[in-house]
Amino acid sequence: MHVLFVCTGNICRSPIAERLAVLFAERLQVPEFTASSAGTRALVGYPIHPDSVRVIESLGGDASDFSARRLSAKIASGADLILTMTREHCDVVLEKVPRQLSRTYTLAQAARLAAEFAPANITDLAALRPRVATDKRWDISDPIGQSPEFFTDVGGRIADLLPPIVELCRRSVS
Repeated sequence: MHVLFVCTGNICRSPIAERLAVLFAERLQVPEFTASSAGTRALVGYPIHPDSVRVIESLGGDASDFSARRLSAKIASGADLILTMTREHCDVVLEKVPRQLSRTYTLAQAARLAAEFAPANITDLAALRPRVATDKRWDISDPIGQSPEFFTDVGGRIADLLPPIVELCRRSVS
């Protein structure tokens, strides 16, 4: 089970989601779980932003050995589930790989579907998509250029959204 997280620069939001998803999957003992991240306009080769490192580590995650990468069709095609930080990121993913429609959601949309409807597996998410309208309020704001507290808030929101998704991944591989 491979989950790809997508944001803009691949140095703030998507690395937080990637590293926390791995942590949560380890805690739930999800077999064969992997996560990665990419950016629609990535700062290729850059490390995780220092404030994102602080957030990841404060929540128990590992922020080491990271290098930002740009989203490509190849990267997106290899994912079982693609979770983006905004609706616009979803659009970019689907421009690159339209066949991944049934596997691409905003993080907030997928979390709500997983929490409210408890689908048996990831495949069942696609049928539930019409039950939850996408809304700009669900987009996870980019913390770049913001205060350390803003990074903490963004990291907390991501951390709150991940548990139902990781649980869904566990059900999908069990």
